Amino acid sequence: MSTPEQTKFSATREKIHEIIFEADTPMGRLFDIALLVFIVASVLVVMVESIPSYQERFTNFFLVIEWIFTIFFTIEYCLRLYCVYKPMKYATSFFGIIDLLSILPAYVSLFIAGTQSLMVIRALRLLRIFRIFKLAKFLNQSKVITTALKESRVKITVFLVFILLMVTIIGSVMYLVESSSNSSFTSIPRSIYWAIVTLTTVGYGDIAPITPLGQFLAAFVMIMGYAVIAVPTGIVSAELVKQDNKKGEEFTTRTCRHCSREGHDYDATNCKYCGEELHEETK
Repeated sequence: MSTPEQTKFSATREKIHEIIFEADTPMGRLFDIALLVFIVASVLVVMVESIPSYQERFTNFFLVIEWIFTIFFTIEYCLRLYCVYKPMKYATSFFGIIDLLSILPAYVSLFIAGTQSLMVIRALRLLRIFRIFKLAKFLNQSKVITTALKESRVKITVFLVFILLMVTIIGSVMYLVESSSNSSFTSIPRSIYWAIVTLTTVGYGDIAPITPLGQFLAAFVMIMGYAVIAVPTGIVSAELVKQDNKKGEEFTTRTCRHCSREGHDYDATNCKYCGEELHEETK
């Protein structure tokens, strides 16, 4: 039987979890909106600080405000670990990793100057906006896209391997064709770089063939680039149509205390991922 101290600890942890993780409660929604404001403000500060004129005039101000944000996010991250039943599950989840990466640059900057600019990764935390404002349709569609990408991963991997082999061959052939002339194709790796830039239709123009045969090969690679772009688009699009045809039910933003997963049905009493009991939300 649990002691009064354990009961108090458990109740406290449940309340913190409800505020921090749940977006369907008044306190949880208020906390998440405040968190979004802090995230946007911190990203703007990092961006403005990079402007030389402002950096020189407000160095101390930027330093203080950045550490205020960092301390806030550090406390929030620690509370997230504290109020879940399995901290490592959350720490290794997508948002758990993003939350950690959003505070690490500030501490690393104490040893390596300039790394604080990496704090713009906090912008990824804005993905929570869909669950905070109950945009269930957006959540469902994001799930469709994620599933489609997962189902396409084998085909995409095969396609990427084929592309890597193709640009290696094209780059080597271009080096063979252009190496005898005074062109910029000075090595096979540099020629492969040209092949990648040309095949993806980026076309920086920093390297260009000067021989007739090299220009003919370049024209062929440029035309082939359009077909290359269409292949992965078609693969993913086909999977999107397949997933979209599957009728899925809308789900809530309730988060499991045990595995930190969300996306449960409205009438669910147990987590569909780990099977643990879902706690009722306090309205």
